[in-house]
Amino acid sequence: MCLAIPGEIRTIADDELRTARVAFGAVMKDVCLAYVPEARVGDFVIVHAGFAISRLDRDAAARTLAYLAELDEDGA
Repeated sequence: MCLAIPGEIRTIADDELRTARVAFGAVMKDVCLAYVPEARVGDFVIVHAGFAISRLDRDAAARTLAYLAELDEDGA
């Protein structure tokens, strides 16, 4: 099982392999966009093993992040 946390695409490099800088809170990661070629700056994506595997709309991302924050507050 894996836990997927939404990250927001901040920048995109359209080089040989399309990659993005994705923000997970204060943490920035380089992510491959090969599986989500339609992704744009400002989109939220679900990332697994360095690859964005799906896009997520802003409302769904906000709900997920709020739920995770609530779990953190509860000490879960």
